[in-house]
Amino acid sequence: MSQKHLKEAFVSNLNGTSLLEVSLGLSLPPLCLLCRGLLLVLYYLHNGKPLNSRKYSLLLDFLVLVSPLVFCCTVLSPILFLIPMLIAAFCAALFCTIYSQRNQETRVPFRQLVKDFQKTSLDPEYIPAITVFRVYINVLTSVSILAVDFPQYPRRYAKAETYGTGVMDFGVGAFIFGNALVCPEVRQKSCVTQGKFSHLARQFFSIWPLIFLGVGRLLSVKSIEYQEHTSEYGVHWNFFFTLAFVRLAASLLLTVFPKNKSWLIAINLAVLYQLLLNTTSLKMFILHGSNGRDTRVGILNANREGLFSLFGYLAIYMASVQVGLCLLRCRNSVRGWLRAVCVSLLTVLALFVSLHASQAYVEPVSRRLANLSFCIWVLAHCLAFLTCFLMTDLTLGFTKLLVKGCSLPCCWDVVKPPQRGKEHEPEVVPRGREGKLSHPCLISAINKNQLLYFLLANVMTGSVNILIDTIHSKAAFMLCILHLYMFLNCLMMHILHAKNLVLKFW
Repeated sequence: MSQKHLKEAFVSNLNGTSLLEVSLGLSLPPLCLLCRGLLLVLYYLHNGKPLNSRKYSLLLDFLVLVSPLVFCCTVLSPILFLIPMLIAAFCAALFCTIYSQRNQETRVPFRQLVKDFQKTSLDPEYIPAITVFRVYINVLTSVSILAVDFPQYPRRYAKAETYGTGVMDFGVGAFIFGNALVCPEVRQKSCVTQGKFSHLARQFFSIWPLIFLGVGRLLSVKSIEYQEHTSEYGVHWNFFFTLAFVRLAASLLLTVFPKNKSWLIAINLAVLYQLLLNTTSLKMFILHGSNGRDTRVGILNANREGLFSLFGYLAIYMASVQVGLCLLRCRNSVRGWLRAVCVSLLTVLALFVSLHASQAYVEPVSRRLANLSFCIWVLAHCLAFLTCFLMTDLTLGFTKLLVKGCSLPCCWDVVKPPQRGKEHEPEVVPRGREGKLSHPCLISAINKNQLLYFLLANVMTGSVNILIDTIHSKAAFMLCILHLYMFLNCLMMHILHAKNLVLKFW
């Protein structure tokens, strides 16, 4: 068997992992973010100034925000269930240390601190959880697309062949979810100042970079005979095409239907598509081709997975638009965000109950079909992931009140502190300054050039696979390669951020 076919077989015919293990893995990024924030608060408490060194800030961010993910999806995967508990215990110890060592003049009873925090007003124009969610999806994807080619990456984490919930199956849907959270319709930059036709024309023009990248990936993969998992999207289709056409189709729907009813559109799309799968021969066609023997003759047969999964991904996108609209409602108080977190957790619970019923009575999760169960699974985990980041932001916001004058990168700005009298009033960081000038931050750096980061990760992944026999690599060598690959990606974004460069030409 050639090296190309050996690597294709290495990532094929897999069945995924359990819902619990996916949830445990997704709990790591919020905990790492909380740990980084508490370490920065403790540093400020001991030194009286924030960590402004770009070099040490990059090192801290990489070691705390990125490196644990590399270890947990490879050599530490057998004890994954222990890692969140250990990080949570370390965060609790850091918080107790900060609470006990905070400035004497701000020593207020804990109950009073909680009451004051609930009255605090936050910057309504910036929701850091959305930024962090989108950045971490990029980071998790960049780790997985290379790690999956090494034997230390558990096969159960790779994409499932037909049915199952692999860790990498979640990534595609999460990208769709993240894009919808910041789409023009959610940010209300669409039809307010321009007509529907102009808006559609603008959206059509805005997807050309994705089409260009999709064509570029297709030509490069075919020209160098790079390994492909054909049943993922088909022979010619790829992830960039899916992103482009889902966004365009969603824009068309949102010009016809009210955007605050997008959740109804999502339900109708997902249910009708599932009915077609169950009551017609569509499912057999997607899984086995028109002749029942997996033929790839003709455009439709060749790309059937990519083309028909668009219905499921479009349903995810429309539901995510509703989530974005709910988040962007005026909730500038901590009390309002606490209510939002409670509503979000109840919604997550309802989605998981629906997922259980869908898997039991309709069909198991299938990324290849993008069926109803897959849509519910992606939405449940994405909303849970986002809610964890919201809770992390609120926890860090509370911690900032314990240390007068402390500020954190990629964290909520306090625009109106609690009124406890001048002697106890915390210093307010001017809006727009925090996390941009005084605090070098890897999350902000990646956020500025997300598409470039994803593209660079794909190019470097291809280069590593061409130069190295990943399948027979030892654990130590694999860890060195993965860390070097991730550090180079992060360093490039860090340099661009330091020079305030955004490589966007459309």
